[in-house]
Amino acid sequence: MHNDIPSLPLNNGNQIPQLGLGVFQVDNAEDTKNAVKWALKAGYRHIDTASYYGNEQWVGEAIRESGVKREDVFVTSKLWNNVRGYDETKAAFQTTLDKLGFDYLDMYLIHWPAPGYAESWRAMEDLYQAGKIKNIGVSNFQQNDLHAYLETQGILHESWSPLGGGRNNALTDPVINELAAAHDVSAAQIILRWHVQREEIVIPKSTHEARIAQNRDIFAFGLDEDEMHQISDLDAGKRVGPDPDDAAWLKQSQSYSTGK
Repeated sequence: MHNDIPSLPLNNGNQIPQLGLGVFQVDNAEDTKNAVKWALKAGYRHIDTASYYGNEQWVGEAIRESGVKREDVFVTSKLWNNVRGYDETKAAFQTTLDKLGFDYLDMYLIHWPAPGYAESWRAMEDLYQAGKIKNIGVSNFQQNDLHAYLETQGILHESWSPLGGGRNNALTDPVINELAAAHDVSAAQIILRWHVQREEIVIPKSTHEARIAQNRDIFAFGLDEDEMHQISDLDAGKRVGPDPDDAAWLKQSQSYSTGK
């Protein structure tokens, strides 16, 4: 079994690398730029940021300083809840491009299902048609019960915070660690491999060089059907992030200013 990072086909004929580096809550230039450069050095070619993260400018700088060609890196950013509407979305997208220092974006997502997203989507469709965005999509709209439906529609499913973000016990779970010992890999690698075999795109985040390299090294082993089921059975129906139906959280998020 080879250890190359595969790319998955999008339904417009484009490709997306199945493994990417996430930079959520990386809030300073040094950590952001180091993480991106280490990821690119390790062979990642997919970086996931967002206006909400406040670090788009450092992501762009790191890619330029890495020596990897811009066209060889798949970069995603996202539209936050405090922006809705056709013209407002176009303006926010241009701000993202300016901060990154790019003239196009590989993927742009509506970050959260806040009311008014239909007009924002229309603006994104026009930006796509104009060649400013290569691919468009949504984030935090999907849960596990929609995974099979997405597959039937040719829609790829991304897994953000696939390791739980320290908010659950996934990395210390006995089942996960038994599987890790059996395969001589880490608990994190077992979890990421489970996502990969579900044909999801995985976006683990780390600011540690060794962990970034380890998270990349998940394609040279596999889980059998029984092992996949063992992990699936651990689902407790809980979230590690906010609920899109939480009106109070949504109201608070819409007042957030992305001023960095």
